[in-house]
Amino acid sequence: MSQPNLLLGANIDHVVTLRQARYRTMLESPNAEPSVLAAALEAEAAGAHSITVHLRADRRHIQDADVHLLRRNIGTKLNLEMGNTAEILRIALDIRPHFVCMVPENRDEVTTEGGLDVCGQRDALRATVKALSDNGTRVSMFIAPDLDQVRASAEIGAAMIELHTGTFANHTGPERQAEVERLIAAAALGHELGLQINAGHGLTTANLPDLWPVPHLAELNIGHHIVSRAVFVGMRAAVREILDVMATYGA
Repeated sequence: MSQPNLLLGANIDHVVTLRQARYRTMLESPNAEPSVLAAALEAEAAGAHSITVHLRADRRHIQDADVHLLRRNIGTKLNLEMGNTAEILRIALDIRPHFVCMVPENRDEVTTEGGLDVCGQRDALRATVKALSDNGTRVSMFIAPDLDQVRASAEIGAAMIELHTGTFANHTGPERQAEVERLIAAAALGHELGLQINAGHGLTTANLPDLWPVPHLAELNIGHHIVSRAVFVGMRAAVREILDVMATYGA
Protein backbone atom coordinates (compact mmCIF):
# COMPACT_ATOMS: atom_id res chain seq x y z
CA MET A 1 0.00 0.00 0.00
CA SER A 2 1.29 3.42 -0.91
CA GLN A 3 0.14 5.27 2.20
CA PRO A 4 0.24 3.29 5.45
CA ASN A 5 -0.04 6.37 7.68
CA LEU A 6 -3.68 7.30 7.47
CA LEU A 7 -4.80 10.79 8.45
CA LEU A 8 -8.03 11.45 10.34
CA GLY A 9 -10.46 14.23 9.61
CA ALA A 10 -12.77 14.45 12.63
CA ASN A 11 -16.24 15.60 11.60
CA ILE A 12 -17.91 17.47 14.45
CA ASP A 13 -21.24 18.33 12.80
CA HIS A 14 -23.23 16.28 15.28
CA VAL A 15 -21.78 18.05 18.28
CA VAL A 16 -23.57 21.06 16.85
CA THR A 17 -26.69 19.00 16.15
CA LEU A 18 -26.95 18.62 19.92
CA ARG A 19 -26.50 22.35 20.48
CA GLN A 20 -29.13 23.22 17.88
CA ALA A 21 -31.65 20.88 19.48
CA ARG A 22 -32.04 23.39 22.31
CA TYR A 23 -30.34 26.63 21.30
CA ARG A 24 -31.18 26.97 17.61
CA THR A 25 -32.92 30.31 18.25
CA MET A 26 -30.67 31.35 21.14
CA LEU A 27 -27.13 30.95 19.85
CA GLU A 28 -26.00 34.05 21.75
CA SER A 29 -27.13 32.57 25.06
CA PRO A 30 -24.30 32.06 27.57
CA ASN A 31 -25.75 28.57 28.06
CA ALA A 32 -25.47 27.57 24.37
CA GLU A 33 -23.63 24.27 24.42
CA PRO A 34 -21.82 22.10 23.51
CA SER A 35 -19.11 24.32 22.05
CA VAL A 36 -18.06 23.53 18.49
CA LEU A 37 -14.61 24.97 19.14
CA ALA A 38 -14.13 22.98 22.34
CA ALA A 39 -15.04 19.81 20.44
CA ALA A 40 -12.55 20.63 17.68
CA LEU A 41 -9.76 21.35 20.15
CA GLU A 42 -10.43 18.11 22.01
CA ALA A 43 -10.26 16.18 18.73
CA GLU A 44 -7.01 17.90 17.83
CA ALA A 45 -5.54 17.21 21.26
CA ALA A 46 -6.26 13.51 20.70
CA GLY A 47 -4.42 13.51 17.38
CA ALA A 48 -6.97 14.36 14.67
CA HIS A 49 -5.20 15.79 11.64
CA SER A 50 -8.04 18.01 10.43
CA ILE A 51 -11.50 19.18 11.44
CA THR A 52 -14.40 18.59 9.07
CA VAL A 53 -17.69 20.48 9.11
CA HIS A 54 -20.56 20.67 6.62
CA LEU A 55 -22.11 24.09 6.12
CA ARG A 56 -25.44 23.06 4.67
CA ALA A 57 -27.73 25.40 2.77
CA ASP A 58 -30.45 24.82 5.39
CA ARG A 59 -27.99 25.45 8.29
CA ARG A 60 -29.44 22.51 10.22
CA HIS A 61 -26.33 22.19 12.37
CA ILE A 62 -23.13 24.10 11.50
CA GLN A 63 -23.65 27.86 11.22
CA ASP A 64 -21.59 30.47 9.34
CA ALA A 65 -20.20 31.80 12.63
CA ASP A 66 -19.04 28.28 13.58
CA VAL A 67 -16.95 28.00 10.43
CA HIS A 68 -15.36 31.42 10.96
CA LEU A 69 -14.63 30.53 14.60
CA LEU A 70 -12.96 27.26 13.67
CA ARG A 71 -10.93 28.79 10.86
CA ARG A 72 -9.48 31.38 13.26
CA ASN A 73 -8.78 29.09 16.19
CA ILE A 74 -8.01 25.48 15.32
CA GLY A 75 -4.40 24.43 15.07
CA THR A 76 -4.75 21.81 12.32
CA LYS A 77 -6.55 22.09 8.99
CA LEU A 78 -10.18 22.92 8.22
CA ASN A 79 -12.10 20.76 5.75
CA LEU A 80 -15.37 22.36 4.64
CA GLU A 81 -18.02 20.13 3.14
CA MET A 82 -20.39 22.06 0.89
CA GLY A 83 -22.99 21.79 -1.82
CA ASN A 84 -22.33 23.55 -5.09
CA THR A 85 -24.30 26.75 -4.49
CA ALA A 86 -23.28 30.34 -5.13
CA GLU A 87 -24.02 31.33 -1.53
CA ILE A 88 -21.82 28.68 0.07
CA LEU A 89 -19.10 29.20 -2.53
CA ARG A 90 -18.90 32.89 -1.58
CA ILE A 91 -18.47 31.89 2.07
CA ALA A 92 -15.79 29.34 1.22
CA LEU A 93 -13.86 31.87 -0.85
CA ASP A 94 -13.99 34.29 2.09
CA ILE A 95 -13.01 31.77 4.76
CA ARG A 96 -10.39 29.98 2.61
CA PRO A 97 -10.50 26.56 4.29
CA HIS A 98 -7.53 24.29 3.67
CA PHE A 99 -9.80 21.75 1.95
CA VAL A 100 -13.28 21.71 0.46
CA CYS A 101 -15.22 18.52 -0.18
CA MET A 102 -18.08 18.96 -2.63
CA VAL A 103 -21.10 16.90 -1.56
CA PRO A 104 -24.70 16.44 -2.69
CA GLU A 105 -27.46 17.92 -0.55
CA ASN A 106 -31.07 16.88 -0.14
CA ARG A 107 -33.26 18.71 2.37
CA ASP A 108 -35.17 15.50 3.14
CA GLU A 109 -32.09 13.51 4.14
CA VAL A 110 -30.96 13.23 7.75
CA THR A 111 -27.30 13.35 6.71
CA THR A 112 -25.49 13.23 3.38
CA GLU A 113 -26.48 10.03 1.57
CA GLY A 114 -24.88 8.83 -1.64
CA GLY A 115 -22.21 10.38 -3.77
CA LEU A 116 -22.12 13.48 -5.92
CA ASP A 117 -22.98 13.11 -9.61
CA VAL A 118 -19.84 14.67 -11.01
CA CYS A 119 -20.52 13.22 -14.48
CA GLY A 120 -23.81 15.08 -14.72
CA GLN A 121 -22.51 18.39 -13.35
CA ARG A 122 -19.11 18.71 -14.99
CA ASP A 123 -19.35 22.34 -16.12
CA ALA A 124 -20.77 23.73 -12.87
CA LEU A 125 -18.35 21.78 -10.72
CA ARG A 126 -15.36 22.63 -12.92
CA ALA A 127 -16.01 26.34 -12.37
CA THR A 128 -16.29 25.87 -8.61
CA VAL A 129 -13.13 23.76 -8.43
CA LYS A 130 -11.21 26.42 -10.35
CA ALA A 131 -12.46 29.26 -8.15
CA LEU A 132 -11.55 27.41 -4.96
CA SER A 133 -8.22 26.11 -6.25
CA ASP A 134 -7.20 29.57 -7.47
CA ASN A 135 -8.03 30.81 -3.95
CA GLY A 136 -5.64 28.33 -2.32
CA THR A 137 -8.07 25.56 -1.33
CA ARG A 138 -7.60 21.92 -2.35
CA VAL A 139 -10.87 20.43 -3.57
CA SER A 140 -12.29 16.93 -3.22
CA MET A 141 -15.34 15.25 -4.75
CA PHE A 142 -17.45 13.01 -2.49
CA ILE A 143 -18.36 10.21 -4.87
CA ALA A 144 -19.60 6.65 -4.98
CA PRO A 145 -16.89 4.16 -5.98
CA ASP A 146 -17.90 4.41 -9.62
CA LEU A 147 -15.15 4.53 -12.24
CA ASP A 148 -16.93 7.10 -14.40
CA GLN A 149 -17.29 9.41 -11.39
CA VAL A 150 -13.58 8.98 -10.62
CA ARG A 151 -12.63 9.91 -14.18
CA ALA A 152 -14.97 12.90 -14.18
CA SER A 153 -13.47 14.14 -10.90
CA ALA A 154 -10.01 14.11 -12.43
CA GLU A 155 -11.27 15.77 -15.61
CA ILE A 156 -12.73 18.78 -13.77
CA GLY A 157 -9.50 19.44 -11.89
CA ALA A 158 -10.23 18.06 -8.40
CA ALA A 159 -7.14 17.28 -6.35
CA MET A 160 -8.85 14.57 -4.30
CA ILE A 161 -11.79 12.22 -4.17
CA GLU A 162 -13.53 11.01 -1.05
CA LEU A 163 -15.01 7.59 -1.67
CA HIS A 164 -18.46 7.15 -0.16
CA THR A 165 -18.28 4.16 2.19
CA GLY A 166 -21.91 4.17 3.31
CA THR A 167 -22.89 1.15 1.23
CA PHE A 168 -19.83 -0.70 2.53
CA ALA A 169 -20.69 0.21 6.12
CA ASN A 170 -24.36 -0.70 5.91
CA HIS A 171 -23.83 -4.24 4.60
CA THR A 172 -22.09 -7.37 5.80
CA GLY A 173 -20.94 -10.61 4.25
CA PRO A 174 -20.91 -10.96 0.44
CA GLU A 175 -22.57 -7.57 -0.07
CA ARG A 176 -19.83 -5.82 1.88
CA GLN A 177 -17.12 -7.73 0.03
CA ALA A 178 -18.64 -6.71 -3.31
CA GLU A 179 -18.51 -3.08 -2.22
CA VAL A 180 -14.89 -3.50 -1.10
CA GLU A 181 -14.07 -4.65 -4.63
CA ARG A 182 -15.71 -1.53 -6.06
CA LEU A 183 -13.75 0.65 -3.62
CA ILE A 184 -10.50 -1.10 -4.56
CA ALA A 185 -11.08 -0.45 -8.26
CA ALA A 186 -12.05 3.20 -7.70
CA ALA A 187 -9.06 3.86 -5.46
CA ALA A 188 -6.67 2.25 -7.92
CA LEU A 189 -8.00 4.29 -10.82
CA GLY A 190 -8.03 7.51 -8.82
CA HIS A 191 -4.43 6.97 -7.77
CA GLU A 192 -3.46 6.26 -11.37
CA LEU A 193 -5.07 9.56 -12.39
CA GLY A 194 -3.10 11.48 -9.76
CA LEU A 195 -5.91 11.99 -7.24
CA GLN A 196 -5.50 11.79 -3.47
CA ILE A 197 -7.78 9.03 -2.19
CA ASN A 198 -9.86 9.75 0.92
CA ALA A 199 -12.89 7.88 2.23
CA GLY A 200 -15.76 8.42 4.61
CA HIS A 201 -19.34 7.76 5.75
CA GLY A 202 -20.48 5.18 8.27
CA LEU A 203 -16.97 4.18 9.33
CA THR A 204 -16.46 2.76 12.83
CA THR A 205 -13.79 1.00 14.83
CA ALA A 206 -15.63 -2.25 14.12
CA ASN A 207 -15.84 -2.04 10.32
CA LEU A 208 -12.56 -0.26 9.50
CA PRO A 209 -10.50 -3.49 9.25
CA ASP A 210 -12.78 -4.71 6.46
CA LEU A 211 -11.85 -1.56 4.52
CA TRP A 212 -8.11 -2.20 4.68
CA PRO A 213 -7.83 -4.07 1.34
CA VAL A 214 -8.56 -0.73 -0.36
CA PRO A 215 -5.21 0.71 -1.52
CA HIS A 216 -3.84 4.26 -1.54
CA LEU A 217 -6.04 5.62 1.26
CA ALA A 218 -4.68 8.93 2.56
CA GLU A 219 -7.37 10.29 4.87
CA LEU A 220 -10.60 9.13 6.47
CA ASN A 221 -13.35 11.54 7.48
CA ILE A 222 -15.28 10.15 10.43
CA GLY A 223 -17.91 11.96 12.46
CA HIS A 224 -21.03 10.21 13.68
CA HIS A 225 -19.17 7.32 15.28
CA ILE A 226 -16.71 9.63 17.02
CA VAL A 227 -19.46 11.84 18.44
CA SER A 228 -21.54 8.82 19.45
CA ARG A 229 -18.62 7.23 21.30
CA ALA A 230 -17.76 10.59 22.87
CA VAL A 231 -21.10 10.54 24.70
CA PHE A 232 -19.75 7.60 26.71
CA VAL A 233 -15.97 7.98 26.75
CA GLY A 234 -15.28 11.62 25.85
CA MET A 235 -14.04 13.20 22.62
CA ARG A 236 -10.34 12.54 23.18
CA ALA A 237 -10.84 8.86 23.93
CA ALA A 238 -13.21 8.43 20.98
CA VAL A 239 -10.70 9.96 18.57
CA ARG A 240 -7.87 7.87 20.00
CA GLU A 241 -9.92 4.68 19.56
CA ILE A 242 -10.30 5.44 15.87
CA LEU A 243 -6.64 6.37 15.48
CA ASP A 244 -5.56 3.12 17.14
CA VAL A 245 -7.47 1.11 14.53
CA MET A 246 -6.29 3.36 11.69
CA ALA A 247 -2.70 2.66 12.68
CA THR A 248 -3.19 -0.94 11.51
CA TYR A 249 -3.80 0.11 7.88
CA GLY A 250 -1.08 -1.38 5.73
CA ALA A 251 0.33 -3.41 8.60
